[in-house]
Amino acid sequence: MDKEQIGIPKLRFPGFTGAWEQRKFGEISKTRRGLTYKPADVSDDGIRVLRSSNIKEDTFIISDDDVFVREDAVNIPFVENGDILITAANGSTNLVGKHAIIRDLPKKPTVHGGFMLITTSQEYEFLNALMSSNWYKRFITKYVAGGNGAIGNLRKKDLDSQKIYVPRKNEQEKIGTLFNIFDSLIALHQRKLEHLKQQKNGLLQKMFPKNGESVPEVRFPGFTDSWEQRKLGEVAEINPSSEIPDNFEYVDLESVVGTEMIAYRRENKKTAPSRAQRLAKKGDIFYQTVRPYQKNNYHFNLTRKDFVFSTGYAQLRPNINGDFLFVYIQLSNFVNEVLNRSTGTSYPAISPLNLIRMKVAIPTNNEQEKIGAFFKQLDSLIALYQRKLEHLELL
Repeated sequence: MDKEQIGIPKLRFPGFTGAWEQRKFGEISKTRRGLTYKPADVSDDGIRVLRSSNIKEDTFIISDDDVFVREDAVNIPFVENGDILITAANGSTNLVGKHAIIRDLPKKPTVHGGFMLITTSQEYEFLNALMSSNWYKRFITKYVAGGNGAIGNLRKKDLDSQKIYVPRKNEQEKIGTLFNIFDSLIALHQRKLEHLKQQKNGLLQKMFPKNGESVPEVRFPGFTDSWEQRKLGEVAEINPSSEIPDNFEYVDLESVVGTEMIAYRRENKKTAPSRAQRLAKKGDIFYQTVRPYQKNNYHFNLTRKDFVFSTGYAQLRPNINGDFLFVYIQLSNFVNEVLNRSTGTSYPAISPLNLIRMKVAIPTNNEQEKIGAFFKQLDSLIALYQRKLEHLELL
């Protein structure tokens, strides 16, 4: 039995010694169920009802989709700042148990819905941090039922009966304050990241011509020429033939998420899947032809010559600026047109023959370079904030 199991953490603030006291969850926090209401109780104005959508990445938010009910339908106490909101039931079992401290409530009275729990504790910052530790994860895994179409459910009596270790009040305060600082930093970086992504989406709409137009709304100074309509097959060679090496790094359809390669595995010619056929060359663009709406595309800029991609990607070798083309193929207008040309329902896919017939609007070489470099720098900034956020969450 290690020290954590007998109530002594491995890392503590200076000056604190001795074992933590074992208590039941229900002894240190009062938990209550949410409001059950009928569709007829819903109104455009009234009492706000908090649901699972009010918890985003362990942070409490006020949602534009919040439901309101008539005041005479409410028969439970209102929630308050400092209460901890918990998802108690959800069709997605992995969302059950999600929790966040309620902060910055609007002045109007608010309650929590029937699929939610509220727990109230004097040291709520400490308790919320404790609910992000391993005992809570094990508890959720063991007690929350679900799967095979069943709704995952967290019962109040199961939570109340859980045995936990609790330090003295002043140590609780220290721990709670520390994790509150982390939560604030994480929320700040999440807002910055979201703001950058929104800026990028807005610029994508303005820096590329709309359907039927030949010039964008916003341009770099000095560029006035109309953009030229070309077929994708005219600005990039598709699926160039190549000799696959005996041993290589294989990138399958699950290995690229967004514009990042998150995984690959070592393979050889004899054991590799038959789909391993696209030998990458620096500058190539790999466009996901299966489920293209996911926009899982990769611009290969590594110097290594032993990466082989699945045939689930179309391999594009640009004869124009690659950074520009990589941005273009992720535009919503382009993706929507790809989907119109795709076949299949569960796994829509576009054939290489249809892909190369896609129309793209191309500016001069200098304007391509400017746009490509600009969005490459913006993507690098977004990736930097994403890494900072992940580092804070890991800490």
